[in-house]
Amino acid sequence: QVRLVESGGGSVQAGDSLRLSCVTSGISLSTTYMAWFRQAPGKEREFVAAISPSDVYIDYAASVKDRFTISKNNGKNTVTLQMNALNPEDTAAYSCAAGSNRILHPRVPGDWLYWGQGIQVTVSS
Repeated sequence: QVRLVESGGGSVQAGDSLRLSCVTSGISLSTTYMAWFRQAPGKEREFVAAISPSDVYIDYAASVKDRFTISKNNGKNTVTLQMNALNPEDTAAYSCAAGSNRILHPRVPGDWLYWGQGIQVTVSS
């Protein structure tokens, strides 16, 4: 059984940083694409970042590039999203996603197989 559990969310001020973690079980991060998505109230789920099993492929949404960093620790079964210079537009529920060893359209939510329950990030100005 695959399980993804996010932690590290909260309420911060604009300009602050947060570090989200996704602890996984039932999958191997050395063979699985991983990603972070977010969804703000009234909006569709939005791609944030993705990382390949080998860490060679890393992709970011334009809105978070140069501010957010995705990484993973295969031995600890953990994927991390370091978020710096947060702004109110980053306010959303953030979810960890797991795919397979191939992802054709990593920015499309439907291509991902497993999801965490999500965790709230609120940034006030």
